[in-house]
Amino acid sequence: MSPPKPLLELVNVSVSHGRVEALRQVSLSVGRGEIVALLGSNGAGKTTTLRSISGLLSLDTGDALFDGQSIRGKSPEEIARIGIAHVPEGRRIFPGLTVRENIMLGACNRKRPGRRALEAEADGMFELFPDIRSFATTLAWQLSGGQLQMVALARGLMARPRLLLLDEPSLGLAPLIIQKVFAAIEEIRKRGATILLVEQNANMALSVADRGYVLETGRLVLEGDARALAANEEVKAAYLGGRQEIASRES
Repeated sequence: MSPPKPLLELVNVSVSHGRVEALRQVSLSVGRGEIVALLGSNGAGKTTTLRSISGLLSLDTGDALFDGQSIRGKSPEEIARIGIAHVPEGRRIFPGLTVRENIMLGACNRKRPGRRALEAEADGMFELFPDIRSFATTLAWQLSGGQLQMVALARGLMARPRLLLLDEPSLGLAPLIIQKVFAAIEEIRKRGATILLVEQNANMALSVADRGYVLETGRLVLEGDARALAANEEVKAAYLGGRQEIASRES
């Protein structure tokens, strides 16, 4: 079976933070309908990759293509409007708004849907995230970390994205909640979303992904089928943070 047509492609992308080169000649692709995991230790460049795709960081060199069209130089607002939603690390929920209000904010990139329609659509998110259904009118500051992560995912889906960028959705969560979050990610894919998933929890990420890439100090050093990567000792080392550098595979 041939691989799905790429929805997202990064081509020789380099990005700097001041004088520090955070990404070096990174090339990767995410096919339509795929979940692709981007793995690596802290400081590897995973979050930088997502922020570069969503327009929060500028590319030094290379290009980012979405559905075959360059998005280099576009603003985050423009990128959101064409169908890329970014659920950042740390959730970024507004504590003084209710759960339903936070979820509704995800539709701000869309053409002025009516409030009643938005409320109904937000309520529909509780079918996907039943753990937060009873908190619809609760102020967000009262929720647990796992519940806030579900609110953040629901808010991202309200943008009706063609590509969903997820940054460390399991960070700081208890094991049982992590299982629920990843079950929701699988369901989101079943509903038609394409997902680029940044995770330090390699085991969980590769259990839901089709393919994966490993970043080390700004370079892509491994890539392949998720099951093959899950059995790779070098991936385990990257996940555990046991090595400073992973040797690149020979072509």
